Amino acid sequence: MCGRYNLHDMPAIDTLRQLIPGLDDVVPPSRRYNVAPGTDISAVFLPDPESDPQLDLFWWGFRPAWVDGGGPQPINAKVEGVATSKYWRGAFARHRCLVPANGWYEWLPTADGKQPHYITRGDGELLWFAALWTQREDDRLGCAIITEPARGSARDVHDRMPLCLTRESLPLWLDPDLTDRETLRSTVQHIESDALVHWPVSQRVGNVKNDDASLIVRIN
Repeated sequence: MCGRYNLHDMPAIDTLRQLIPGLDDVVPPSRRYNVAPGTDISAVFLPDPESDPQLDLFWWGFRPAWVDGGGPQPINAKVEGVATSKYWRGAFARHRCLVPANGWYEWLPTADGKQPHYITRGDGELLWFAALWTQREDDRLGCAIITEPARGSARDVHDRMPLCLTRESLPLWLDPDLTDRETLRSTVQHIESDALVHWPVSQRVGNVKNDDASLIVRIN
């Protein structure tokens, strides 16, 4: 699951271009410590196969224009089914994108109720979530973050986590010529499980109106 994350520290454009060659000039996203579904989020994508990568805003909710009657708009897509499910396979082949994040939140059940934890890279580097995008029926762009079974310390908090890609995998994930599931599986890699750390944070993160740096401060 990934239902809440933050993005408060984006690298400079020159650094981003080292990670994603050809990336257009971008306006750095505003600092957000409590990004929730049903809001606009930043993602890097190719508008078409001939375009350079761009950073744009996407509605966090995936509902293709071909879905009739205003169906569900999931925020996550399980990696196990993205290549074969009718709902996801077109986007998996042609509309992949990258969601930058500094970390994400999960709630750990305890005897005293659910305790939020902040999960991030131990080295402080930016995370890149693998995601899928679509043209919605309202002509907006929508996206969903791909999840995988939790690994490393993230498994202490929840049984699933965002699919976080290595630096080397970022341009490959966006490559429009890579459409085959097995080719992508063999070339695109997730970060090492020991790269992640987590700690308990304030219950204030549960209210989306709270959006400040105190939300990622360790408590206890």
